[in-house]
Amino acid sequence: MLDFSNTRSCIWIGVDVGTTGVRAIAYQKDGLSLCSADEFYPLETPYPDWAEQNPEIIYKAIEKVVREVANTLIYKGKNVSGIAISTVMHSFAPANENRELLSNMITWADSRSVGIVNELKKDEALVKGFYERTCCPTHSCYPFLKILWVRKNYPDVFAKMRYIYSLKDYIFEKMTGEWVVDKSSASASGLYNAHKMDWDEEILNYAGITRAQLPPVVSTTYQSKLTDSAAQRLNLPENLPVVIGATDGVLVNVGIGAIEDGQLSATIGTSGAIRMLTKTPKVDSLGRTWCYNLTDDMWVAGGAINNGGIIMRWLRDKVCHYSNHRLEDIDIDPYDLMTLKASKIPAGAEGLLLLPFFTGERAPYWNSELRGMFFGLSLNHSRSHMIRAGMEGICFSLNCVLSALKDFGQVKDIRVSGSFTKSPLWLQIMADIFGEHITLPQNSEGAAFGAAILGFIASSEMKDISDTANLIKPKKVYKPQAENKEVYEELFDIYSSLYEKLQPDFARITTYQNKMYK
Repeated sequence: MLDFSNTRSCIWIGVDVGTTGVRAIAYQKDGLSLCSADEFYPLETPYPDWAEQNPEIIYKAIEKVVREVANTLIYKGKNVSGIAISTVMHSFAPANENRELLSNMITWADSRSVGIVNELKKDEALVKGFYERTCCPTHSCYPFLKILWVRKNYPDVFAKMRYIYSLKDYIFEKMTGEWVVDKSSASASGLYNAHKMDWDEEILNYAGITRAQLPPVVSTTYQSKLTDSAAQRLNLPENLPVVIGATDGVLVNVGIGAIEDGQLSATIGTSGAIRMLTKTPKVDSLGRTWCYNLTDDMWVAGGAINNGGIIMRWLRDKVCHYSNHRLEDIDIDPYDLMTLKASKIPAGAEGLLLLPFFTGERAPYWNSELRGMFFGLSLNHSRSHMIRAGMEGICFSLNCVLSALKDFGQVKDIRVSGSFTKSPLWLQIMADIFGEHITLPQNSEGAAFGAAILGFIASSEMKDISDTANLIKPKKVYKPQAENKEVYEELFDIYSSLYEKLQPDFARITTYQNKMYK
């Protein structure tokens, strides 16, 4: 193995642990990526509203991609300074006194606690107080509600629960042997007081848990050392620094250079989100948005939607029936083919709308009882119309979040990241629906680079995130097309009206669906 003690080149491996896959990328501090590796894993949905994962499978995937990157760096004769981690938010798993997990990791997409959410919302003063202290709306995505669900439905598991894990502290403990959680992950739990920067004792008491069951909270630049066994598996040197990092949702802005006033990030991966940086925790008067910690003196306000690329995957598999294996034989990406078909359809999909609430919805509605719906279907509509309506529906959903964030300040620039940036059509659709300029940065791997930046800050190679202001250059700017913008304004009004009018029926159909699995 090469000697990695010389860190003059300062290369950090940013590890972005997503919902269904992990990517490790080696970065120089100028933003140049030297190599990368990907690995995927399943999201288990055994019942409606359930979404779980085996964290050990995820960790093995992490080890695989980090080892691949390490081996490539060795081959290239490059030194590495450390590893920095980004993970998805809102995960929870109980563990016994021996730190053995008592269940799979319950993910952000899980909404089994919707009944408890509805009961809590009957006490408006209670949920308002929780929101104002935590900056987390009352919703089933948050670990706070997942804990309440376990206490109600599995009291035996709740009684055995001595430790409460998120995916971040599970990974960090595996790598370093140290059990701590970063402020970003803690602030996205619904258990953390954003103003006191500490676990909220009143909420802990309400959930029936204690501070001792939760990991100590540390800054997102906190670092520890790789254990000997982890270093051996990763083919990296012992005692290599590991920076705990933050959550993917807040790191995206840093990774794509959306850090100045008026700059927002828009992301569509499996889910989707729009975010803006703020120096203090922000609370929306209507409870539409959240606010999570990024660094000790910086926060990210925004809103995430449940249903982003997961909708396009459903269309690929269930509507188009595109077999990956079959298309690979003729060297065609199924999503490229779907985009081509959608491009033949005019803006507005000739009056076909998709409400993309397949897994309920987070911002701005915070309603787990929503369900998806095609509206306006007629005999002239085809699969191509459905694909285009899917792209448009996801952007309509994000536009609702954008409307809420505009109350916090002026929008000057929206930078994009995520898998959807591979589709020029989808980027133009977003510009037309938002009525704003959309900037595609040269680096659209936001979370991985954002994690690496925290590594550069932790190692004093950078002062703070402001050092990245001019680091990420625009690759292309998409401007709204006037004729399309007019079409989408009319359809967005119908989209919004459907949500308002159908709420009771969404609840009824969700109740009906859940009966089938009892």
